[in-house]
Amino acid sequence: MNAQSKREMTNLEPRPSSSQAGGLRPGDEYLRSLNDGRAVYMDGQLVKDVTRHPAFAASARSAARLFDTAADPSLRERMTFVSPSSGNPVLRAYQIPRTHADLKAKRLASETWSEGSFGMIGRTPDHVAGFFTGYAAVPEVFAAGGQQFADNVVGFYEHLRENHLWATYAIVPPQIDRSKPAHKQTDPTLYAGVVKERDDGIVISGAQQLATAGVLSDYLYLSCIHPLQPGDENYAIGVALPMNAPGMKLYPRRSFALQAANSFDYPLSSRFDETDCFVVFKDVFVPWEHVFIYRNTQVCRDQWWRTPSHAYGNLQAQARYATKLRFMMGLAKRMNEMTGNDAHPQVQVQMGEMAAQVQLVESMLEAQETRATIDAKGVVWPCAKSLYAIMALQSEMNPRMIDMIRELTGAAMISLPSSLQDLESPETAGDIERYMRSANSDARSRIALMRMAWDFIGTEFGNRSQQYEKFYGGASFLVKQNMYRSYDFARGTAMVDAALNLPPEL
Repeated sequence: MNAQSKREMTNLEPRPSSSQAGGLRPGDEYLRSLNDGRAVYMDGQLVKDVTRHPAFAASARSAARLFDTAADPSLRERMTFVSPSSGNPVLRAYQIPRTHADLKAKRLASETWSEGSFGMIGRTPDHVAGFFTGYAAVPEVFAAGGQQFADNVVGFYEHLRENHLWATYAIVPPQIDRSKPAHKQTDPTLYAGVVKERDDGIVISGAQQLATAGVLSDYLYLSCIHPLQPGDENYAIGVALPMNAPGMKLYPRRSFALQAANSFDYPLSSRFDETDCFVVFKDVFVPWEHVFIYRNTQVCRDQWWRTPSHAYGNLQAQARYATKLRFMMGLAKRMNEMTGNDAHPQVQVQMGEMAAQVQLVESMLEAQETRATIDAKGVVWPCAKSLYAIMALQSEMNPRMIDMIRELTGAAMISLPSSLQDLESPETAGDIERYMRSANSDARSRIALMRMAWDFIGTEFGNRSQQYEKFYGGASFLVKQNMYRSYDFARGTAMVDAALNLPPEL
């Protein structure tokens, strides 16, 4: 890197953890790292400090607790493994699995982190960590564009691993005109791509979505998962950017935490809104060492499917989803108990149907481990058929389960007092306590449970969550195409051919 690019990158790289001599990055250190000058805009204004702004402060604290969980000595075996380069404990999310037990250990670590938010935070640090782990496991895919790119992606993976860092990604182009490829848009800089090459790196302009948890992350991985056509080479890239890179702006959607007056009325919205960001790039410089794919449409596609990256990242996603469904079932069970309907046969039938679907998710999650394969290099790949089977059904199963909970609760979630103040005001508390209790709980406990159910299902936060579950793996038809490519049709057609070739009996 020359002197100019060194000056440009000054104070941009996330600093190595001060706790590296045997420890992991604690939550308070993580929170301090977010105050780095990143350009986050909310309501038309630059956010000076995301850890203090009401839109992000509570979710930042929830994220910090993830790092405290990972740093907890009692969870050392669950959350970490020994770095092959430094010998220090590093996040289990960055482990390249060599055995089926390694893959299970990664899933258990993801479940532990997911339990910290009851499955509400989807893009925890282990999600994109899974992608970079997959890249580092099969770097020859990147070497197809030049050995230096393979070296770069392995080096960056090791940087993330050794410093306990959080990367997110923006890999979907804006929805401007999907009838045209990137290079045929009305302005060639609408989609994020290369606008200039320099001796020391490249320059990026344009926009990309959907950087979930971008406000909370250390790095952004910018690439494209959509199919690219000849002529789209400028958009066929894979680069890493620190979240405070000059010229990069984050535009989060409206924060649901801003509508959460208190954590009693909005117990989930107030704590676990990870935010989703639209990202704009204006002449953003990327040094060559942070470039992993450069103007290569084939490598841009192969990174997802010819490495175990997509499987590792979605192993985390399914572990998180299974955790969220367990929480959902517990919520439904507690509501049935509170209303006195738990023993009703029809309620048990509906709960049984939901439980069957939840168990399918859990079983297919475990099948990714038990049916995993090991390649010639000794790298374990989760079973793609098991992964894509459940992802293909998720967009249909999840709305069905949510609707069943709505049926079970009837008007209980909407016949609630206006806010916590109704429980605390002398003018209203008596009525609330008398008429809004249940047979086995006081009014405050019942309302708290129903508020949580409504926040899970009916609020803006709850509805965003449903949209997230429907599309986090891509449009359902794309996921089903992944299943089509993964399924062993040959075994079935061979049986048909054998049946057709049976000798005549008469």
